Amino acid sequence: MHPYNRLPSSGHSTPSPPPSPLRSPRLRHGRSKAGRFNPPGRTLLQRLTWHILSVLIRRQGVFLFAPLLYISGMLLYMGSVSFDVVPVINHRPAPGSVYRSPQLYAKLRPEMDSDNSSADAISTIWKHSYKGGEWRPCTNKSSGGLPDSNGYIYVEANGGLNQQRTSICNAVSVAGYLNATLVIPNFHFHSIWRDPSKFDDIYDEDYFVSTLENDVRVVNKIPEYLMERFDHNLTNVYNFRVKAWSPIQYYGEAVLPKLLEEKVIRISPFANRLSFDAPPAVQRLRCLANYEALKFSSPILTLGETLVARMKERSAKYGGKYVSVHLRFEEDMVAFSCCIFDGGKKEKEDMDAARERGWKGKFTKPGRVIRPGAIRINGKCPLTPLEVGLILRGMGFDKSTFIYLASGKIYNAEKNMAPLLEMFPNLQTKEMLASEEELAPYKNYSSRMAAIDYTVCLHSEVFVTTQGGNFPHFLMGHRRYLYGGHSKTIRPDKRKLVLLFDNPNIGWRSFKRQLLNMRSHSDSKGHEIKRRNDSIYTFPCPDCMCRVNKTEDTKSSSAP
Repeated sequence: MHPYNRLPSSGHSTPSPPPSPLRSPRLRHGRSKAGRFNPPGRTLLQRLTWHILSVLIRRQGVFLFAPLLYISGMLLYMGSVSFDVVPVINHRPAPGSVYRSPQLYAKLRPEMDSDNSSADAISTIWKHSYKGGEWRPCTNKSSGGLPDSNGYIYVEANGGLNQQRTSICNAVSVAGYLNATLVIPNFHFHSIWRDPSKFDDIYDEDYFVSTLENDVRVVNKIPEYLMERFDHNLTNVYNFRVKAWSPIQYYGEAVLPKLLEEKVIRISPFANRLSFDAPPAVQRLRCLANYEALKFSSPILTLGETLVARMKERSAKYGGKYVSVHLRFEEDMVAFSCCIFDGGKKEKEDMDAARERGWKGKFTKPGRVIRPGAIRINGKCPLTPLEVGLILRGMGFDKSTFIYLASGKIYNAEKNMAPLLEMFPNLQTKEMLASEEELAPYKNYSSRMAAIDYTVCLHSEVFVTTQGGNFPHFLMGHRRYLYGGHSKTIRPDKRKLVLLFDNPNIGWRSFKRQLLNMRSHSDSKGHEIKRRNDSIYTFPCPDCMCRVNKTEDTKSSSAP
């Protein structure tokens, strides 16, 4: 048989290749026998292999399956695939994705307790000085009269204590910009906070009105002759649905014409309905409302200042200086975060129930995927009491430091608070500082209780924020306003912390060194200037404060 010619025919005959030389009769005879008989001396496996190869040669299409057969054979040979056992692949959790702080505490505690190298951290914590000098409040009231009002604005403030505070300050700014009369804001009852308090239950209403009298008119109700037009029903008043973070110009273009037409308008809801980026005149009114006009009602302020005095008295050894911590580890906060801690099945049942009570199916919508590990890695999980203790000890605060804990009811408090109390036995709460009789008028009012916490935290030497939110943001700004522009606030880097807390090999010295660096970073960031879209309630410089040159201060203080 001649070889197949793959070249196309040109129509011309080509000489045939010379015939192959004839093989010897002996070789030809051996070849013909090999196709029909198995040579002697071969094993069964060799004969089987030879037979398979013969079939493959005769049926060349089988070669299409050769790669698959090869891979299957290799897997079977290596023992990776079994036809009766499903393989199990164990994935190692990503660093920082699992709550392992209790194990770290158990490992570090002996070294922590024997560490006597801590200096007096509370007296040396704030070392950073701002090169351009300190800042001082410079929110000035107007001295002249006001023109005739364009009408009345009624707003509904929703949220907790400090979200309502945002609404109040923004409402003052909008009313001043539109030359309108502001009706004392109404507080919306919320299913989470469940506090029916009115404005004058929390704030000194008379002081608020008198402080703003030359800048914005404020009244506690709309005149009767106007309400007659609406059958004395506020729901009949035209309501603006303003988009969140609307610029102040929107109010001039869209709201003012309707105000002039109706003489009374309503804006509900009103939280976060004004952009942080606003002209100086609007910012001044925000500053005036927040830092000067809003003062807690006399009962709240009196109790708050009493607790401040008691904290200073108990920490007299440290010059009356104490640390305040805002801890967000209440059941609703833990549930909303969707993080997993170490409570097992009971914790899961509690959190599922709390999410359903507070948010009615929000977390069980079809298609919603919750990844607790990713949430933790991103630093979004609330710090536990144990973790707060580790942070403060790592930052150099020894166990004799006095701590004021601002918090609601801690989830599973008996278990979760135990390690923090071991690390800081001088820890105090409002329930520990005040008698039952003193707290009784505020017990069932979350906003009033938060106002007491706010007052005690405001006057601490160090404030520690653990979870973000309106409470710490307002406090940081208020502390800057009172303390020369420095917030005197520790803001831990929670993304770095989850890696530290999940490191089984870290020693106390290394852990402490990294926490001291974090403390130093908070100090250097204490003086921060507001950028365009930052909150004026967190960054009062330069809108609410003026810079004081240190050299000028020195000259003036040395002048006769």
